[in-house]
Amino acid sequence: MIDGLRIAVTLLTIVPLRSSASVDRTRAGWAMAFAPLVGLALGVAAALLLFLVRAGVGFEDTSLVPALVTLLGLAVVTGGLHLDGLADLADGFGARRDREGTLTVMRTPTVGAFAVVAVVMAIGLQASALTLAVERHHGTLALILAIVAGRTAVTVACAGRAAPARPEGLGALVAGSVPRARALAVVALAALLAVVLGLLDPHAGGVGVALHAVLALAGGLLAAAGLRLLAVRKLGGINGDVLGALVETATTVTLLLVAAEPFS
Repeated sequence: MIDGLRIAVTLLTIVPLRSSASVDRTRAGWAMAFAPLVGLALGVAAALLLFLVRAGVGFEDTSLVPALVTLLGLAVVTGGLHLDGLADLADGFGARRDREGTLTVMRTPTVGAFAVVAVVMAIGLQASALTLAVERHHGTLALILAIVAGRTAVTVACAGRAAPARPEGLGALVAGSVPRARALAVVALAALLAVVLGLLDPHAGGVGVALHAVLALAGGLLAAAGLRLLAVRKLGGINGDVLGALVETATTVTLLLVAAEPFS
C-alpha cells in the first residue's frame, strides 16, 4: 500500500520518491486509488499559491493573473503530463483516422492544431472559472475540489472493464487494476470531502453549498466518464494520454460548475 502511494506521487508529480519495490499491477492499482489523495495535496498547495499571489501582489478578484499563475504552478509540479495527454488525445481525435492511425498520431511528438486549441481552451476555461469562483469568495473550495475530481476520474477509469489501448505503456499496467469496491470507496471519500469543504467554506458555508459542491464533483466525474467512453470506442481501450485528458476534463468541468452559482 505504501509503495502504491509512492508510485502515485511519482507518476502524478515531479517529486522523486524512491522505492525499491517493482511496479506491478497490484501496486499500480493502489497508486491509481491513491491518486485523489495526491490531488488533495496538490489542491491545498495550489490554493496556498493562489492566496499568496493575490495577497502579495494585490490583484483584484476579477484579474485572471492569480488563476493563471496558479495553473502554471500546478502544471510545473505535475510535469505538464495531463495537459500533454489532453493535447495528444485531441490531435488523435482530430485526425479522423482508424484506431491504429489515431494511436500513431497520438504517439507523434509534434503538436497539431487540435492539441493547441484543446490546451488553450482548457486553461482558459479553468482560469476564467477559478477567477469567477474567487470573485464569489469560493476560490479555495473550487480549486481543491476540482483538482481532487480530476484525480478521482483516473481512479474510476482504472476500475472499469476497458482494456488497454496498447499492449505496452501505462494503460496496459493500470487498466482494470483498481477493484470496483475500492473505487466506490474513493468516490465516496471525494464526495465527503466536497461536503466538508462546502460546510466549512469561510464565506457562506452550509448545506446548500455542500450540496452544490457534491453536484459539481458528480458533473466533473460524469464528463470524464463520457470522454472515457468516446476514447474506448475510438482506441479500443485507455492509455496514459486518455488518463491525462480525463484529469483535465474533470478538473475543468468541476471548476465551471462550482463557479456557476453565486451561492446566494
